[in-house]
Amino acid sequence: MTSTRTSPDSSLRSIAVPAFGPALLFCIGEGAILPVVALSARDLGASVAVSALIVTLIGLGSWFFNLPASLITLKFGERWSIVGAAAVSALALVGAGLSSLVPHGVWLLAAAMTVVGMSASVFNLARQKYLTEAVPVEFRARALSTLGGVTRIGIFIGPFIGAGVMQFAGISGAYWVGVAGMAAAAILSLTIPDLVAPQTPDGGSPDPEPTLRGLVVSHAGVFLTVGAGILLLSALRASRQVVIPLWADHLGMDATQASLIYGLSGAIDMLVFYPAGKLMDRKGRQWVAVPSTVIMGVALGLIPLTSGFVGLLLVALLIGFGNGISSGLIMTLGADFSPDRGRGQFLGLWRFIADAGSTGGPVLLSGMTAAVSLAAGVWATAVLGFAAAVVFLIAIPKMKNRRNY
Repeated sequence: MTSTRTSPDSSLRSIAVPAFGPALLFCIGEGAILPVVALSARDLGASVAVSALIVTLIGLGSWFFNLPASLITLKFGERWSIVGAAAVSALALVGAGLSSLVPHGVWLLAAAMTVVGMSASVFNLARQKYLTEAVPVEFRARALSTLGGVTRIGIFIGPFIGAGVMQFAGISGAYWVGVAGMAAAAILSLTIPDLVAPQTPDGGSPDPEPTLRGLVVSHAGVFLTVGAGILLLSALRASRQVVIPLWADHLGMDATQASLIYGLSGAIDMLVFYPAGKLMDRKGRQWVAVPSTVIMGVALGLIPLTSGFVGLLLVALLIGFGNGISSGLIMTLGADFSPDRGRGQFLGLWRFIADAGSTGGPVLLSGMTAAVSLAAGVWATAVLGFAAAVVFLIAIPKMKNRRNY
């Protein structure tokens, strides 16, 4: 399937179910398994360190497969890439669910998590590219913010569904929820409408797609400026997920209190994505990019000053608000600067940069904590927010709907 933009009168509402439904189902499946992967590995005899590594394989698989994912999407098209990625994830989770029944099942579990990460990379890139081309530019931020919000909703409710099934099916029940969610995502993705193929003015064949190397050279300015901002934002987002439970533990709170604070922060996160997308469409990307990173930077800077449940909760809610309004921001900026020819490859590079930040943020936190203290690590993470705000203030054009660089 070769894709291009639909006519300007196309409506976000007309593709809402096929566009957002598979994302919700896929993320419910992913959310269901995330809390139990380490526990499964421990049950299979893995050490704590190996169990943590197996969880990390999901993110590493996604990070390193971003560039191949762009080539897969180019070859098979958005719809079939989404269908295939969801189906492959479902099969991988079947393997994970059966890992306790085979000798050396920890290896099967590790392979399954790697495949899930790789498939998620294809799924996420293809759905982003599809929405970028299917939705008129004046609705772009709303569409991609909604996509980001739907993703967070799925990840949020997945563990609750998994926990319910595990009451009857044991720990493997979470994997069967994952299988069901991802298989349903694959089936629903079949209803995604094809986009109209582009036509050249002379009726000939379109120009060949640029190479990854060519895109790096031609868009180096974007990757080194706005790309640096998304790297910092991704590092900030990933770090905040670690900071809240670590500081709760530092204050002597139990797991229930830490989970409650984390959950309420996530709930705020999910409530504000659409208004933020609407603001970006109407006023411009800077109106969300700069405030969201400043808010998260300030909130993280306040965490070491808290000394109890209420203080940490209030700061965590502020973090959730800042992160929530940035929902879809990275995808929107990637769509804005992506060229019509080579969009998939560009977005693959864009996602590679963002995932590098997601991996590097917790590493910075860990290194500063080990070298100085947890408070120093948290403050170092807060600096990322202010740095990202400066980059976005300077690098994002003050245009309402900038499409290409």
